[in-house]
Amino acid sequence: MTFSIVKSKTMVISILVLSFFLIGGITYAAFMDKGSVLGSSFSVGSSDIKLLLNVAGNIDSSNLTDEIPGPSFTNITPFWQRDYLVKIYNNATSTLTLTSASNYTTANDTEDLRQIIFIEPLEWSDTNANGLVDEGEVTYSYGRKTIIKWKTEGINLGTVNQGGIKGLILRFSTDDISETKQGATGSFDFEFNAVPVTNQ
Repeated sequence: MTFSIVKSKTMVISILVLSFFLIGGITYAAFMDKGSVLGSSFSVGSSDIKLLLNVAGNIDSSNLTDEIPGPSFTNITPFWQRDYLVKIYNNATSTLTLTSASNYTTANDTEDLRQIIFIEPLEWSDTNANGLVDEGEVTYSYGRKTIIKWKTEGINLGTVNQGGIKGLILRFSTDDISETKQGATGSFDFEFNAVPVTNQ
């Protein structure tokens, strides 16, 4: 995620620029032990999750992947909000417990934007499989946390059955933004983790 806040000559306009990049920003991957983004190593075992390239697509090899590029968010202002849709497929032989956490170095966020950008994962039941969030399909919120809390505390995303899909709306947002953040930039990655549910 990259953030930028700028000033005009006549008035101060707070703008954040949030970018996810495959190489310069954010990609997603998840496996039994840990699937980390952006050059991290992967450990593959008897459990495996895949991401759908097209959230309206079918579960076939051409639509399942270990990594997907994230979106680019621009013109972020105070009390901004945008959603990003993700579907995670359990390609394993057992039920899996999913978690998520952000991952970054402070060198990529020198202005502490991680303390003012929030993530709220929402469970999304895409009942008609059209890849759109229709009325009544948002079933649960996993809580709203800053990016820094997302890293230090993580987020438990519940379970997904063998052969099942977990649909998520990743809702990014801000509250008020201080003028001191103008011109600031930051870059963040995040990861999904999956482990088998024990005592099935």
